[in-house]
Amino acid sequence: MTPEDRFPGPEQPDSGPRHHPDLDVLPYGSYFEPAEPTGYTDGYSETYSAYGGARYLEQHWPSAPQQSAPHHEEQHQPLFQEQAFQEPGFQDAGFHEPGFQDPSFQAQVPHEPTLHDRAAHPAPPREDPPTIELGPPLTEDGLPYSTPYPAPDPSEPPGPLYVVGDVHGYLDELVAELRHQGLIDADGHWSAGRSRIWFLGDFTDRGPDGIGVIDLVMQLAAEAAAAGGYCRALMGNHELLFLGAHRYGDEPVQSTAGTASFLAAWRLNGGQQHDLDRLESHHISWLSRLPAMALEDDHLLLHSDTTAYLEYGESIAEVNDAVHDLLADEGADEWWDAFRRFTKRFAFRGNAGPTAVHELLDAYGGRRVVHGHSPIPYLTGAAHADDGVPPHIPGPYVYADDLAIAMDGGVTMEGRLLIARLPVN
Repeated sequence: MTPEDRFPGPEQPDSGPRHHPDLDVLPYGSYFEPAEPTGYTDGYSETYSAYGGARYLEQHWPSAPQQSAPHHEEQHQPLFQEQAFQEPGFQDAGFHEPGFQDPSFQAQVPHEPTLHDRAAHPAPPREDPPTIELGPPLTEDGLPYSTPYPAPDPSEPPGPLYVVGDVHGYLDELVAELRHQGLIDADGHWSAGRSRIWFLGDFTDRGPDGIGVIDLVMQLAAEAAAAGGYCRALMGNHELLFLGAHRYGDEPVQSTAGTASFLAAWRLNGGQQHDLDRLESHHISWLSRLPAMALEDDHLLLHSDTTAYLEYGESIAEVNDAVHDLLADEGADEWWDAFRRFTKRFAFRGNAGPTAVHELLDAYGGRRVVHGHSPIPYLTGAAHADDGVPPHIPGPYVYADDLAIAMDGGVTMEGRLLIARLPVN
């Protein structure tokens, strides 16, 4: 199991109740290295829209600016491995977190080691919550919304489809890759016309500026809508954890390994206090509306490579409604259970992987699954190199008999933040 996303519970490193593949069997797959971007603009040269966007966010949703830091400035935490999840060859290096005074709790909560920790203590792989469709922001009466874009002709075909892997607070890397793909301009505004973008979740935790990432995605959602395209997002397990830390804090939740709390688990999974301090009501509203899954151009888009979605409904609408209702009405224990389920991973890996993918496709439609959540270096076994060299991630990873595409390039472990145009051939 990976040293990612630790939470109390005896679940196995494979995902879902239906399949228990041998995780020592690596998937048969291949990397896809995207061609150089074509500079698609769909004829639109203007990129700023007063319909939402950065200026609107600054005027109406003020928040303290945060400097993004390079990887080596990231806050590191000592390695911790919960006893219930230990595998042969992995040694617990202990845990100490400022502010935690109850030593009995230390053996019950999750933690993400740093790259230095991994080199010193090689750890096998491990598991990630849910998402809803984003519309333009709610307007205020009399607000002078205008757009420099020509009104799209309804008969025009939709623009190209892109997916973005886990960002985890690495705002500078996200901006650089969006620019490289021609999706934003030099000022960070939408420049992709009728293009469509889906973020696969996990905006926060581990990296230096999770709130900055959320603000940018919200801005692009408004600007893309004004241009006739769209920018939408799924909820990752780290969104559920982040919202839970804000809503429930240190309130005890009953896990199968004992009493835990959202706040403790969030901290152990790379939660950054400055993100929690900057979380505002409009962020909470936006995050709470995110869907768990979507179907676009015959691609079933998920955050987590798990079959746990099948436990929430028999259609995409049912799953998204169930997750949305849970976030709106249920209590801490129900939230925790959802976090636990959507933190599972590796359902599509190994000999039983194609069968698990087919279960989801048969239920929800599509010809391929596209997911984030499990970093490609863990998925392929490349993370276990003991030379300390950052993993080489040339592009998305296609596996499970070409039925699954992994998009988490491992930006938190000095891999790569991936953006790919679909279909991936």
